[in-house]
Amino acid sequence: MDRMGDRREEPLTALLLRWRSGDSSAGAELFALTYDNLRRLASQYMKSEAPGHTLQPTALVHELYLRLTAGNAVEWKDRAHFFGVAARQLRLLLIDYARARTAESRGGGQVIVALDEALDAGIAKEQALLDLEEALQRLEKVDPRIAQLIELRFFAGLTMEEAAEVLNVSLATTKRDWAFARAWLLRALTRQ
Repeated sequence: MDRMGDRREEPLTALLLRWRSGDSSAGAELFALTYDNLRRLASQYMKSEAPGHTLQPTALVHELYLRLTAGNAVEWKDRAHFFGVAARQLRLLLIDYARARTAESRGGGQVIVALDEALDAGIAKEQALLDLEEALQRLEKVDPRIAQLIELRFFAGLTMEEAAEVLNVSLATTKRDWAFARAWLLRALTRQ
């Protein structure tokens, strides 16, 4: 097998360690290996968005790539750490997008639309995303692990098993945390 073939089969952790040590080609290889999985996660999330949403899963993954490769070097640990960081960045990208859209709906773009048209365009859904972000920020101050669990499940679409791996806790702990997280979120979002 040639050297290029060997690199394609490297585990993600090995690629992350190469990337961390300054090998920028490892970052590109990592995204090539994880692209389908990241796009599937972005696509899952986008299915719950309003019809006509202008942000597409492919664009979301490309923005994620740009954020992770253009910013400060991350001290990558392993596969779980990568997906945890990816989940956080997907969340931040979606929040940035929602903030921009709600700012436009409040006059930023100077286009006047009827309320029912705005709701049809997904403005209410984007406001719900901003409300979720605010609640997550409050929860993060109280219990960062549970806030990260919500992020991993909601924004990255990870299963309970995958989230447990990222958080480095047992599946039973993750299930208990998820039950708490759902109850906490319901209470926090209905109080607003």
